[in-house]
Amino acid sequence: MTQKALGVDTIRLDASAEVEAIGAFMRQALTKEFRRRGIVVGISGGIDSAVTAALAVKCLGKDRVFCLLMPERESSPETLILSRLMVDHLGTRSALEDITGALEAVGFYSRYQEAVRRVAPEYGPGWTSKLVATESMERGGFTFFSLVVANPQGDSQTVRLPVEVYLEIVATTNFKQRCRKVLEYYYADRWNFAVAGTPNLLEYDQGFFVKNGDGAADIKPIAHLYKTQVYQLAEFLGVPKMIRDRPPTTDTFSMAQGQDEFYFALPYQKMDLCLYGLNHQIDPDAVGRATGLSADQVRQVWANLQQKRSTVQYQHASPLIMRRAPETTGRA
Repeated sequence: MTQKALGVDTIRLDASAEVEAIGAFMRQALTKEFRRRGIVVGISGGIDSAVTAALAVKCLGKDRVFCLLMPERESSPETLILSRLMVDHLGTRSALEDITGALEAVGFYSRYQEAVRRVAPEYGPGWTSKLVATESMERGGFTFFSLVVANPQGDSQTVRLPVEVYLEIVATTNFKQRCRKVLEYYYADRWNFAVAGTPNLLEYDQGFFVKNGDGAADIKPIAHLYKTQVYQLAEFLGVPKMIRDRPPTTDTFSMAQGQDEFYFALPYQKMDLCLYGLNHQIDPDAVGRATGLSADQVRQVWANLQQKRSTVQYQHASPLIMRRAPETTGRA
């Protein structure tokens, strides 16, 4: 292991140079690889989609960027407010597509309610809920999932989920990301544009996306950047402060849910440093000093990162073909 100082400055980038490099990458992809005129970006009100859209406008021009706002009835009101703020800030063309009707058509709301009632029979209209992960350092990284439900009066309870109910809830909520991606590709086909994905390095590395949902894209401009670096670019690109100040959220469930409640064991600032330490073989004591963790806790976080890497390979996998014709070699 390498002994070196570690901190936020370790992963600080040259924002101007990085924007130039990403711009060259995007222009090359559009003109040489895809032969597409521009980029469609789904705007969520979060930092990653805001930076992706801002990069596209900076590097391609606002006329070659189309922003899509796709709330549904369980979205946080803040989502649409911040999404509109970002679109107005960029001055791009945009469309608002409320996906509530699409989700009703595929039975999302009824399927979700039925799944939740398997562990909380009283769950119904006016109730809210979210998934949370419990990942105890004292248990050697053992993880289990629970559902938090709250009645209309605000009284909440937490119920540990059997695996089959957890999988049913995840499968159902994945409708949201997949419905949104259908619309992104509709507009991309309509304008002869490509679709941009918005994962940062932590999300991309750890498979924090839905296959053929928010994981589907033609280009992923920030998938090589730590979340901390995404915030650095946000400031450089002038992303509105309200968006930069918003805590990372999934905005998938009817109850507010932070990413560190559901998928990541720690806030992104610490997760970035742990991932950087793992990627660069930095001594766990040095990572611990930078994150406020013990060396043993750092090793447990690393074990979790490695485990997720191995278990999410399916998320990244291209379709398997038994035998390829020579003419199609290299195609997905």
